[in-house]
Amino acid sequence: MFEVRIHGRGGQGVVTAAELLSVAAFKEGRHAQAFPSFGSERTGAPVVAFCRIADQEIRVREPVMTPDALVIQDPTLLHQVDVFAGLRDHGYVLINANRPLDALNIREILDQVHPDRAMTIPASEIAREHLGRPLPNAVLLGGLAALSGIIGLHSVSVAIRERFPGAVGDGNVAAAAAAYELVTTTMGEGEPVHAHAD
Repeated sequence: MFEVRIHGRGGQGVVTAAELLSVAAFKEGRHAQAFPSFGSERTGAPVVAFCRIADQEIRVREPVMTPDALVIQDPTLLHQVDVFAGLRDHGYVLINANRPLDALNIREILDQVHPDRAMTIPASEIAREHLGRPLPNAVLLGGLAALSGIIGLHSVSVAIRERFPGAVGDGNVAAAAAAYELVTTTMGEGEPVHAHAD
């Protein structure tokens, strides 16, 4: 089983990101579940959502405490919430930031992560370019697909179009594809060690 925890703030589409990820996994014939952690739901408040992907039926229903991948939609959370709690060895980390990892003052955390499994992408900027709004969720799913290989970009695109028909869907798909290309290019010749949902 591959477990993902998504951190962000209210209004950034954190819950939607987890739902889209689970739908993308279903499209690939796998089992998946997505659910939020309910707390304060006002805009700007920290929000957490979870997604599990597996090749067998998923029986657990608890929050994801030991994620295989972390998606951090708002870098201001890095020093406000323990977003890295429980991250598995060899886990993946994708952060929405327009600065490199070294500039985020999280070196003690990154020392525990394989260099090919952690990166930042300017997801809000990519979203603004393709959508006219800085909503990073679909962008980061495209990035996660490239970084981890747990899902394919095509499945992400299908899930996005089902949820957001028309121009909004087109913009989100284009933004996810741009992130996928950015991550793939950034990783260069070194192929990522792709994840598998057991």
